[in-house]
Amino acid sequence: MDVLVQKYGGTSLGTLDRVRNAAMRIGQAWRSGRSVVAVVSARGSRTDDLLRLAADIGPTTPSRELDQLLAVGESESVAMMALTLRGLGVPASSLTGHQAGISTTDRHGDALISTIATGPVHAVLSERRVAVVAGFQGVNRAGDVTTLGRGGSDTTAVALAAQLRASACEIYTDVDGVFSADPRIMPAARCLRWIHPEVMAEMAFAGARILHTRCVELAAMEGVVVSVRNAMSQAPGTIISELPDDRPLETRRAVVAVAHDTDVARVLVHCRNGCHDLAPEVFEALSAQGTVVDLVARSGPHEKEFRMGFTIRRSEVSRVRDALHKVAVGFGGGVHFDENVGKVSVVGMGLLSRPEYTAKLMAALSAADIPTSWIFTSQSRLSVIVPQDSTVAAVDALHRAFQLDRQEPRPPVRNGTAPTSEHVIPARDR
Repeated sequence: MDVLVQKYGGTSLGTLDRVRNAAMRIGQAWRSGRSVVAVVSARGSRTDDLLRLAADIGPTTPSRELDQLLAVGESESVAMMALTLRGLGVPASSLTGHQAGISTTDRHGDALISTIATGPVHAVLSERRVAVVAGFQGVNRAGDVTTLGRGGSDTTAVALAAQLRASACEIYTDVDGVFSADPRIMPAARCLRWIHPEVMAEMAFAGARILHTRCVELAAMEGVVVSVRNAMSQAPGTIISELPDDRPLETRRAVVAVAHDTDVARVLVHCRNGCHDLAPEVFEALSAQGTVVDLVARSGPHEKEFRMGFTIRRSEVSRVRDALHKVAVGFGGGVHFDENVGKVSVVGMGLLSRPEYTAKLMAALSAADIPTSWIFTSQSRLSVIVPQDSTVAAVDALHRAFQLDRQEPRPPVRNGTAPTSEHVIPARDR
């Protein structure tokens, strides 16, 4: 089968007109002779509405019952999409995560996909029907419904594309693709036609909301070529893959985008007893809550006071506050949370090999009178912490400093031959 996986996010399905528009696009692909799997998210703000409903009853900590409730949004979407497709004359069958054979780990609210038994989906496709699969959900070993957390529907789509050996995986959203900065705050941002998976993963981790890091990492591991496109237009979008391009290897642009994140908090853990290393206990407490850590710094082994700083998501502070206080207080220390910060990052390839880029980042922010604190550097990302109310100004300063509003220079003509396209796209993705 020539399988095409398409994923439609909540904004792409927010109204009945948008559901119909997505169904028409799905139907067009099906009529071209391809086998189509459509992965759908909950419509519009449905998940948030369900969370508010649960909050009116009691705590909304991840649990079996909360997952059972949240999965309703996607289950509703698959049924509506299948009905809409049938109304357009396109045969379709809806499948929940369980019905689609998606098995996950046991962690409620943030489960990982472990296996997919593709038999049910293949059965639908073999009968020339569209398989409409609920994203964001699966079932654990006990048979309980689980949800996949942030980016769960994107991850579902990529996992299905990998298991079905799909020729393409298209992620439909409400923007034209992946931009050099958030176009909502940076009108000069450019839509990138191609981006390397490693760079996309760093952008996602640094705050770009187009795709979640889990989805991009899975696509890279499984060799799935992902296209990000606008559900409301025919724009070509952005291709995420390891496709080669024809630009000079060491003179191509290293920085490709600026990402920002305001869901950030700085955490400072201290203890007067410098002889005891609290780091293992701190990381164990964070791991137990599934909390991701960034920008870590700590005191040395011979200092009299233990000090450790790192950043986490501000939205997770309430979840980890008590656990961290318990660790620190047990050794006569304490924990301080600073939630009035933002993180701004320049993302690209080979950044550590170009130390002038760190200098340029710091000079641009200094010239804009934006104070900075913690800095992180790697081959793919340079991140800095700024005051939260300076985050947008920092994005603007860095976008201009690295001239990301300009198209990258084309390679020169060689031997009278015109340069090829900006990047190579497989025929199936053109």
